[in-house]
Amino acid sequence: MKKLSLFFLALAASFTLQAQWVDDPAHNTFIANCSDGASEIYTSTDPVSGDTYVQWTAGASNGWVPYLQRLTFDGTPQWDTEGIQITTPNLASWSPGYAMAATNDGGVVSVFRTADAHHFAVRINADGTFPWGEHGLMLFDGAGGDRSEVMAGNDGGVWALGTDYDYSYLQYVSADGTLGPVITVGDGSRNHDFGLMVPGLDNSVLLVYEKQQWAYTYYYEKEIWVVGYTVDGVQIAPEEQLMAPYTMGGSYCHYVVPDGMGGGYAYMWHAGIGGAFNTYVFHFDEYGHSTIADLNGCAVHSTDPSNYYTGAYATADPISHDLIIAYEQTDATTQSQSRIYMNRITPTGETVWGEGILVADYVNDPYSDILVDAFEDGSGFSVIYNKGNYNSTIEAIGFDMDGNTLWTKQMSSTSYSRAMCDNSTGFHFGQNVVAWVNAANGGVYGQNIGIDGTMGPIEMPEFCLAPENLQGDYYYDEETGAFGALLSWDAPETLPLHYNLYQYEPIEANRIVIEIDPEATSYFHEVEMGTKVYQLTAVYENCESDFALTPEGEYFVSIYITGIQENTDDEIVTVTQVYNMNGQRMDGTDTRDLCNGIYILQGLTEDGRWVSKKIVVNR
Repeated sequence: MKKLSLFFLALAASFTLQAQWVDDPAHNTFIANCSDGASEIYTSTDPVSGDTYVQWTAGASNGWVPYLQRLTFDGTPQWDTEGIQITTPNLASWSPGYAMAATNDGGVVSVFRTADAHHFAVRINADGTFPWGEHGLMLFDGAGGDRSEVMAGNDGGVWALGTDYDYSYLQYVSADGTLGPVITVGDGSRNHDFGLMVPGLDNSVLLVYEKQQWAYTYYYEKEIWVVGYTVDGVQIAPEEQLMAPYTMGGSYCHYVVPDGMGGGYAYMWHAGIGGAFNTYVFHFDEYGHSTIADLNGCAVHSTDPSNYYTGAYATADPISHDLIIAYEQTDATTQSQSRIYMNRITPTGETVWGEGILVADYVNDPYSDILVDAFEDGSGFSVIYNKGNYNSTIEAIGFDMDGNTLWTKQMSSTSYSRAMCDNSTGFHFGQNVVAWVNAANGGVYGQNIGIDGTMGPIEMPEFCLAPENLQGDYYYDEETGAFGALLSWDAPETLPLHYNLYQYEPIEANRIVIEIDPEATSYFHEVEMGTKVYQLTAVYENCESDFALTPEGEYFVSIYITGIQENTDDEIVTVTQVYNMNGQRMDGTDTRDLCNGIYILQGLTEDGRWVSKKIVVNR
């Protein structure tokens, strides 16, 4: 689901007794005790409460174990100083890959592979209880055996993903622990690996995965594919190839980010084109259809045999839906020095900033662990990175959407060996959170940062109220002869400055935005024939709300515009014309010759009346 939410924040006048976030980069916020060998740090923020969960893994009596800590919005740890340890399953002594996601009802779900090669999901409520049991739920009917992945749904549940190299397995787990059907992806002809998920429309999922086969030594021929499913296991559209096959090292894998429109971006670095390492970007819409025609993808930088362009991390701007991607430039000869660049790429593959914009120039120490996060209002983004390799500091820079620097900040100034988080939380209610383990002496630490570069106490803004009960239907205006969509909604408790009505067609990437008066609770949109999709937000002085939900809980309305005066139930005995939903006249009038789809018939009834009628052909 696309989030166009809060960005306004006011700095607290003073540090309260409860607030734990500090504004001193030399003394960052303590989160939990841990061993100095802990790693695999993941963060995730509940988008409703603003609480952030931090997960790390470390050795314990039952294997390489996930530990979790919960922080309130002000950075106060809520659980034991060692966090909550998942103790009951027997886990491997090495890492097969762990995953974690905060749900939108206050809890967190950790998904992992046990020592006997089964996948489990454990839910922990905000109060530290285990509603699915301390051992959790077995996923995929026992199938799978490789790394786990998890993604929050929009109703308190989660999507879980596992693989056994030959197949990928998807399953939706409701908030109450009800398991949905197991979805098996793959035909056994090629290995499946490195699957990742982005949220689709109406709580569906889009799976982006690699098909690969062994080439030689440690090299594989890899392709990237995408396919989508509903929570009931219904496939949204046929599998579609995003990346052409290339031979590369087995450890190189792709990454994905949602685009805020129900689709997403995939990106991957490899040396398959011209023998020089570069990062390539792909985009797919809400039906899994590629919007970049070239299966080579879009390169973030011109290919240069003397330099590598790798180590990328990306986010999507919530307004333009462009990808903002930052990446390292390292010399191909020694890889001893690095720069950081960034680029902006559209859903159709246009590189807006050409050869990229320099973020950080050469210094004596290399850069690593780049994180990129968009501001919630679409006004800019931050780039956070480690400066140094074994003994590092954490630096942050804020940019506007033209790539101009807004601020620079040192988030952690004490240089020591650290295991950095694999992701940041992204901006929620005006703040972003990163975490790390002090690999020199142990301990999990973290730091927040606001969209203006502020660290320490940040006051949570008021909620942006969305309209409710969005509804719409086809409408024909007899007085003007116009046809289109008639939409209605309930106003939020606080009237906005105006409403934004977004309209697009399912097969088109382009959308239009219509500004509507704040006093209105309905709108007629005159539009040509075809299927139109509408979404509605409320715009306030400092924020734009989430999309309005329909009475059925969906955040969009899909309307078939027929271009006819009425859709009669009378039988047409003589068909004179047939049109498809794009308004194109079909050859012939025999409905038995029509392919599956929706059509408009025009003709005569038995009593001689001329009428129009919509039919659905589904053989």
